[in-house]
Amino acid sequence: FVKAQYGTPKEILKFPKHFIAVTVTVDDTDIPANAEGKKIVPAGTIVGGGTLEDPIVHVTKTNDELTGAEAEGVLLYDVDVTHGPKEAAMVIHGFINLDKLPEEPHESAIEALKQITFLR
Repeated sequence: FVKAQYGTPKEILKFPKHFIAVTVTVDDTDIPANAEGKKIVPAGTIVGGGTLEDPIVHVTKTNDELTGAEAEGVLLYDVDVTHGPKEAAMVIHGFINLDKLPEEPHESAIEALKQITFLR
């Protein structure tokens, strides 16, 4: 049974017709549940961890001093991992609207994401 979802998804792209995304699996480890009991990884989360080298590797948040250099892309849409890891689209090339991200990109993540430009 698939629950219907209505409305427009959050748009993180500055130029929605100019981007490249790949399919990844988002890890559900260490994702806290919200007030409704859902574990949601928000659109605009910077992720990575080796999935571009090995597609079996699940992506995790990589936006801090320790993990920023492992950044590989930005989640295009919210991902619900309440019931386990889930497939999602990860932007690897494009222009991302900084005002739409859940948090500012760390310097090391910006440096690692050579094909992504962050704009206001």
